[in-house]
Amino acid sequence: MSDALFTYSDLQLRPDPSRTVIKPFNVDYPEPFRDAARPRLQTVVDRVLSLDTATRRADRARIVASLSERHRNVETLLRRRFEAVRADLAAPISADDDQQLLIGAYLGAEYSFEAAALFNPSIVLRMNQDGAPDDGLNFILSLRGIGEGHVSSVTFRTGSWSARDGFHVDEPSGWVTSPRIEGPDASGAAGTTRVICEGSEAPSESVLFPVTASQRQGIEDLRMVRFTEEDGSVSFLGTYTAFDGRDARCELFRGTGINTFEMTPLTGSVPGSKGMALFPRRIDGRFAMIGRQDNENLWLIASDTITNWDGGVKLIGPRYPWEYIQMGNCGSPIELDEGWLLLTHGVGMMRNYAMGACLLDKADPSKVLARTPEPILRPGPNERSGYVPNVVYSCGAIVHDRTLLLPFGIADHSTSFASCRIDDLLKTME
Repeated sequence: MSDALFTYSDLQLRPDPSRTVIKPFNVDYPEPFRDAARPRLQTVVDRVLSLDTATRRADRARIVASLSERHRNVETLLRRRFEAVRADLAAPISADDDQQLLIGAYLGAEYSFEAAALFNPSIVLRMNQDGAPDDGLNFILSLRGIGEGHVSSVTFRTGSWSARDGFHVDEPSGWVTSPRIEGPDASGAAGTTRVICEGSEAPSESVLFPVTASQRQGIEDLRMVRFTEEDGSVSFLGTYTAFDGRDARCELFRGTGINTFEMTPLTGSVPGSKGMALFPRRIDGRFAMIGRQDNENLWLIASDTITNWDGGVKLIGPRYPWEYIQMGNCGSPIELDEGWLLLTHGVGMMRNYAMGACLLDKADPSKVLARTPEPILRPGPNERSGYVPNVVYSCGAIVHDRTLLLPFGIADHSTSFASCRIDDLLKTME
């Protein structure tokens, strides 16, 4: 980076293929070979049931020992998978404990959810500030991981920032929890899906990977925000993009602890697009979002309910060459004394993604008070190489003591950090 506005951290987060989650491994025959009376699932189960006692016990010991190197409560996970498989069989089966665990293992798989990339972060102030630096804070970071098949998941880290020492991110736990899923139906088309990471002892042990049809190809770009209700209660909310391989839509995230999360589809005309970002509080008694439903401009949307979003007014459009193709937000608006600070991204020549900012009126955020004519952060020589070259991008920043703390993705591959004084940033606007 060459932009003089920011102080850059040497810290960089890179993908780690050793971090895995256990997920279902579904099998079926190609269409010409399918037999409703004899599905492939039943064939695999019958093969496992045919193993002799000595082989079953030896295989069980081997798979449990291997998985226990990276996962807690392995036998519980495999039994849970067995119960899901049994529910899909046409006829009931009888299986002893060894057989149940082996069926769960044959029809399960380890998935390396950040093997290819770890990027597009958002950052929020952590509820627990015990041990925070005297001149800083503790934070939680969400990150988009990409694994096999270009499938996206959301993972988490904890860390701290201080004016003296800058950014620090804690080493992630060596354990990752494979979650238990509770939901209204498998499609995820309505209602709330609960992801319960039983046994997670730290945020880095929890992961959100696709579990509904709408998320089949990924959960992307969580824009997490610390939301304060009118009664003063605080919760972690956010929006993410659910992608099924063809269509993308925004869904609502709610964190209810370090190990329980809720995912709820949003309704209305707006959520059929990407990149919605929730204001951190209500505006005049209504929820408010920044969206990009036309894939080009930024829009302001208000709603009486947090799950239904329609209409909106066009707020900001491309004005400068570095944003001629399209604009989008880089996370939730941040409340300052001067107004709402909204970080933006613009796409210019050769699909270069650069970041900018604007200031919205605090009482009426439909009024744009000022914006940056030049990028505040742009790709440099170090950002040209990656999964997607020439990209810097963020899903959310925070402000502490008039300092902007900005995590950002690099070339859709890794993550780094920067900070700048709010007063200096505002001076770049016109």
